[in-house]
Amino acid sequence: MRYAPCEERLGVDAMLVTELKSKGSILPLLDGRTFIICCEGCSEIFFPKTEVAELVNALQTECNITGITVADFICAPDHLSALLAKYKTEIDAADSILVFSCGVGVQTVADMLVSKRVLAGCDTYPLPGVVGVTPLEFDCAGCERCLLNETGGFCPVTACAKGLTNGPCGGSKDGKCETDRNVNCAWEGTHSTTTAT
Repeated sequence: MRYAPCEERLGVDAMLVTELKSKGSILPLLDGRTFIICCEGCSEIFFPKTEVAELVNALQTECNITGITVADFICAPDHLSALLAKYKTEIDAADSILVFSCGVGVQTVADMLVSKRVLAGCDTYPLPGVVGVTPLEFDCAGCERCLLNETGGFCPVTACAKGLTNGPCGGSKDGKCETDRNVNCAWEGTHSTTTAT
C-alpha cells in the first residue's frame, strides 16, 4: 500500500503547527511490527503531509508494517473508535502504533490502545494567539519536543497538575494527585503503561 497525502488545503492561517520527527529518531523505536496512523488534521493545523508520506513509504521498505490508515480528527474519540475497529486485525498484529499527528491525537490513540506502545511521529509547535477550543479530554502545549514517546503516550506538561516532566513529585497518595485528591496522578498512569510495554 502506497500512502499519498490528500491535496494541501491549508494556508497561512494555521493555528497549530506539527513538524515531522527525524527518521533517525523514529527508526530505533520501531521494534517488531508497527501499525501507522496518519491524521491529516483539522483545517486549523499545518501538517507536513508530503514529508510524512515520504517517510511512511520509506518505513514500509525498512520496517515490518502491519497496516496504514489516513484519517482526519483522530482526536475525536467516537471517530477514532470506529477507525480502530475497522483496522482491528492489523492493530492486534502490531507491537506498536506510530501516530503522525499533533499531541492531542497521539494521546487519544494511547488512551484507547492502552495495551500497545503508542509513539509520536511529530512534534507540535506553539503559535501565539488563540489555538482553538476543543471539548476533548487531552491537550497539547506545543512544547516543540514532544515527550509522548518517553511517557507512554501521555503528556506530563498538560496532564500533570504541576507540569512535571521528570516523573511523579512524590506527593501522590493512593494514585491521587496531592493538589486535588479527586484527580488521578498522571504519572502513576504512565508508569503502569510504560512498564507494561
